[in-house]
Amino acid sequence: MPEGKPAGVRCVQLADDNRCKIFGQPERPAFCGGLQPSAEMCGNSREHAVHWLAELERLTAP
Repeated sequence: MPEGKPAGVRCVQLADDNRCKIFGQPERPAFCGGLQPSAEMCGNSREHAVHWLAELERLTAP
């Protein structure tokens, strides 16, 4: 996604299991590597983390 990933659009590099297809590869955007997990973001469950990321997308949508 050379122009960046718009909010609400699924990343083209996500596999069906929601894992990054280019994790650890040199072509992975620096932005992705800069997103560091935290207790606030991850919470106690996958559902909490997904909700947190969805809210971040909502807050940064144009």
